[in-house]
Amino acid sequence: MPSGRGFRNVRESDAVRAAGAHAPYCEGVQGVQGSYVAGIAAVTITSVLWGTTGTAATFAPDAGPLAIGAAALGIGGLLQAAVAIRPVARAARDLRARRGLVALGAVAVAIYPLAFYSSMHLAGVAIGSVISLASAPLASGVLERVVDRRPLSRPWMLAAGLGIAGAVLLCAAKAGDPADAPSTLAGVALGLVAGATYATYSWVVRRLMGEGIGRAAAMGAVFGAGGVLLLPVLLATGAPLVATPEAFAVAAYMALVPMFLGYVLFGYGLARISASTATTVTLIEPAVAAVLAVIVVGERLDVLGWIGLGVIAAALVVLVVAPAAAQRAGARATAFAAES
Repeated sequence: MPSGRGFRNVRESDAVRAAGAHAPYCEGVQGVQGSYVAGIAAVTITSVLWGTTGTAATFAPDAGPLAIGAAALGIGGLLQAAVAIRPVARAARDLRARRGLVALGAVAVAIYPLAFYSSMHLAGVAIGSVISLASAPLASGVLERVVDRRPLSRPWMLAAGLGIAGAVLLCAAKAGDPADAPSTLAGVALGLVAGATYATYSWVVRRLMGEGIGRAAAMGAVFGAGGVLLLPVLLATGAPLVATPEAFAVAAYMALVPMFLGYVLFGYGLARISASTATTVTLIEPAVAAVLAVIVVGERLDVLGWIGLGVIAAALVVLVVAPAAAQRAGARATAFAAES
């Protein structure tokens, strides 16, 4: 029979072995969960920044939506390329081999801001941003399902459903005078175009990353090329943006903060979560836009609209909690299977 000291040593040895066996599992779970949460947090901050753009545009009333959109993502896209010039150069061969994919992303980047800001101009800040962003998760999910053959998870479908329901409630709350119906319908149609193109360039960037191209190179190539495509639009429509200090400040803010800084964070998030998850998280943007439209712009939002905001918040909670729990369970099952 071992002495008390020997028994303690045996127990300590067993504890060390057990800790060693489970350490990779613990580190793996924490690493996966931490990376996922970091991705969600980055895209959430991005969404808040993007949610300010519609309200910011109202401070340059003489500048049309095409000028605002071309300045915001045109200049922002070129800045993305400028800070990523070395990674883009290192990945030039791989990017040339995927030039069709890069071109698709660039065209989507160029179309998105023109459709997005035109949608808000015609239908109002709240409705335009809600339609644009609420339709993006559906388009992104379809892309991943049809092109990548990736099944849609139940948490994603639940979150997307909640987000879309919240968006519908917001739109119902913001329904205007019947006399404005043609303008509102045109704004809704352009919002759907914006949602589809937003989902497309998100999917392209994520696809490039999945094929071994670094985040900076993928973002720099796609957004830089999109910025180049927007330059003619900016040159043709951008004169009002430099006519007054206020308008210039709006253009500078849009290009530097929501577009440049926002897309840096967005790329960081896309490296850690799927494009469909990222686009679903950005459903927080129309909520931010609607709140700012009420507080700053003076648009009205009734009880139904506030319920819609709450439903969108619930979609974000589902995205954060459910996949993280699934990842922990999967890692735990893998660890136990390896031990047995």
